[in-house]
Amino acid sequence: MQAPAGREEEPEDGADRTPLLGESQPGTVPTCCSARYNLALLAFFGFFLLYALRVNLSVALVDMVEPNTSLAKNTTSKVCPEHSSALNIPRNTTGKKYSWDADTQGWILGSFFYGYIITQIPGGYFARKIGAKLLLGFGILGTAVFTLFTPLAADLGVGYLIAVRVLEGLGEGVTFPAMHAMWSSWAPPLERSKLLSISYAGAQLGTVVSLPLSGLICYYVNWIYVFYMFGALGVFWFLFWIWLVSDTPETHRRISPIEREYILSSLKDQLSTQKSVPWEPMLKSIPLWAIVVAHFSYNWTFYTLLTLLPTYMKEILRFDAQENGFLSALPYFGCWLCIIMSGQIADYLRDKQNLSTVCVRKTFTLIGMIGPAVFLVAAGFIGCDYTLAVAFLTISTTLGGFCTSGFGINHLDIAPSYAGILLGITNSFATIPGMVGPVIAKSLTHHNTVGEWQTVFYIAASINLFGAIFFALFGSGDVQDWAVNGRHLHRN
Repeated sequence: MQAPAGREEEPEDGADRTPLLGESQPGTVPTCCSARYNLALLAFFGFFLLYALRVNLSVALVDMVEPNTSLAKNTTSKVCPEHSSALNIPRNTTGKKYSWDADTQGWILGSFFYGYIITQIPGGYFARKIGAKLLLGFGILGTAVFTLFTPLAADLGVGYLIAVRVLEGLGEGVTFPAMHAMWSSWAPPLERSKLLSISYAGAQLGTVVSLPLSGLICYYVNWIYVFYMFGALGVFWFLFWIWLVSDTPETHRRISPIEREYILSSLKDQLSTQKSVPWEPMLKSIPLWAIVVAHFSYNWTFYTLLTLLPTYMKEILRFDAQENGFLSALPYFGCWLCIIMSGQIADYLRDKQNLSTVCVRKTFTLIGMIGPAVFLVAAGFIGCDYTLAVAFLTISTTLGGFCTSGFGINHLDIAPSYAGILLGITNSFATIPGMVGPVIAKSLTHHNTVGEWQTVFYIAASINLFGAIFFALFGSGDVQDWAVNGRHLHRN
């Protein structure tokens, strides 16, 4: 039972309630064509393009580098036989090639994250101060514009390309904190998992589409059009975002009165009105550091595969460039499906089965981190069995989708008013794997042997396991007392 509107009863110890949902319940407020689900859909396409802009270089780089120098220090594995497509279709050979060795490629792939890490915390802070709509919109627009300049930068030299990738990272760094800040004003507590999983699932689908499509463009046309096409789509999306989105339900021009009242009443006692940010108690919060550790650990595996899976497919499993994109995308298609499904299940368990928020978050995090660790290690021991290799990597990445409804949205559980800042903090730490992971993996795989890649998988799986255990021990599902006005604890 939830407390009636207007009362501020302290929940019983151990209870896990959503405070003050008001008279309107989720079942009585339409979801079809609603403002909050329209926001989720637009955000979905925004993050779709964001990840397409991020990962297209992983595929294009294979085609940008001269074959005789792409592995200056690396040697293509001869353990597995070449597994090429039966289609005998001539490929395009007009794309310009560059003499970049393996270490240089590692720095190119990792350079994005040096910009990305800088704007995480500022992104969360300014989203709360000036509004998340413009910050997120211009973040994606900036990423798209710099993507359009990628072919020119590559032609000017590797230093220019690295600089452009760093600038792309600066623009993209504000997007996730800004989106979290926006959802703190838009997502009713019992719909958080659904709404956030829809919006952030766009990132996975962007990876699914970008990897094979980039491969096809490289194979049949020219790698430069990978950057031109996705960059142009990013600019086009920005126009719709500016036109259709508002920072809060109060300022939305087309929202229905019943939906506005439902959202505002459901968040009434979860948001803080204080102007200053409680930095000291925030940074001393153990539940926040539980998210930091889980986020860092998960991203080590995620970014390692995101940037190097095309290389692994080519150099170890020896798929040709055309197949490479499709098979590299398959794990992220599974992850996309898992994110959508797990968001629905998480809110169902909290709303209908009365499971506590912390129980759902910890369970989903354990599944989403231990499962991938097991199958990632297994993938290193199947030799040249292509079917099992793709299956294990797909299962590993798919199970990771549970983390979105685990630690991934836990910021909104423990401090809704500061969710953007909290995500900026955790994502700053979680960006470090993107900076050093590809460089370390490249340095460990100079000869591209199966044993070297097993080491890469072992490291990622061990870090994943540690993060899962840490979050299970110290994670929380309650709104922290420093995150609201007053000293009592609100429970979700």
